[in-house]
Amino acid sequence: MTTQNLDWANLGFAVRETHGVLVSHFKDGQWTAPERITGAMELSPYALALNYASSCFEGLKAFRGADGVVRIFRPDENARRLRRSAEFLDMPAPSEEMFVEMCAEYVRWNIDFLPPYGYNASMYLRPVLIGTDKQLNLKSPVEATFLVCGIPAGSYSGAQALTPVTAVISRDFDRAAPNGTGSYKLAANYAPSFHAYNVAHALGFQELLFLDPATKTKIDEFGSSNFFGIKGGTYVTPLSDSVLPSITNKSLQAVAQDFGLTVEKRVIPYEELETFEEVNACGTAVVITPIGSITDKPTLKGNEVTRVFHFGEEGVCGPVSSRLYKTLRGIQDGTVPDTHGWCYIVK
Repeated sequence: MTTQNLDWANLGFAVRETHGVLVSHFKDGQWTAPERITGAMELSPYALALNYASSCFEGLKAFRGADGVVRIFRPDENARRLRRSAEFLDMPAPSEEMFVEMCAEYVRWNIDFLPPYGYNASMYLRPVLIGTDKQLNLKSPVEATFLVCGIPAGSYSGAQALTPVTAVISRDFDRAAPNGTGSYKLAANYAPSFHAYNVAHALGFQELLFLDPATKTKIDEFGSSNFFGIKGGTYVTPLSDSVLPSITNKSLQAVAQDFGLTVEKRVIPYEELETFEEVNACGTAVVITPIGSITDKPTLKGNEVTRVFHFGEEGVCGPVSSRLYKTLRGIQDGTVPDTHGWCYIVK
């Protein structure tokens, strides 16, 4: 593969293959040395990952800084979250050190696919852990494959950064079940949400907001990322067992505290939506997506609208959210001091 025809300013989030995939296998109680695979990866049709969704993954980014330094943002946090997901699935997982080093090695190998500084672009890394036992029994895997792949990436949606979008509440579709797997980054959590997302997109909405699956009275998270709102000098984000613990959200909370904001992680009643000055979706792919409005409907596919919540000035990201975004991106790009020690330097 070559970078010859890449338009760094218009990458989007499409898959553009790099030199290959970095792979390690777990068998007989140990991981093999990582190997570079430049073609297709072989997988048995009887693999547990294909039949019973024994699979979890992560998403993180590497950046080429203004100073020429290559940084991976908080890979240790992603490593710990992957291990948490794997423990829930009762499957082998790489150590934190192995996870971080394989991500760094993938970046070194594919360094020519890392976008130059100045394009608001990065290398999006996708570590994946799959159960590879050849069996159809209903049991957890004892063999696994851990791989790291990636793409040169720009804006997730293709839109300019900090462009507000519209969202709709999903009342008749749930992202997670009570006491279910919503707080783990499992592959099986995502496909069931695609239908509701497709419906929302067909209706002209860019985001989908899920309420708590048990009572539909509390804010949970957006389909693609966490929810946070700003009001009266306070950063508020949901406390829920169904919400994925976002590393971006965690980082933004720390930056908010650096600014002197109060951070509240708590239950957010649906009715509180009307009190927020700024509302955002936050996650690795976008950092922050401002939400301009949230529409509530009795059913997602129906025409009846119960209420529409509006946030801030139309078409403009809120001032607090904009400052949070620029500071976090500055840390990732090396233009703002990394006082928390979040960035892993790839040498």
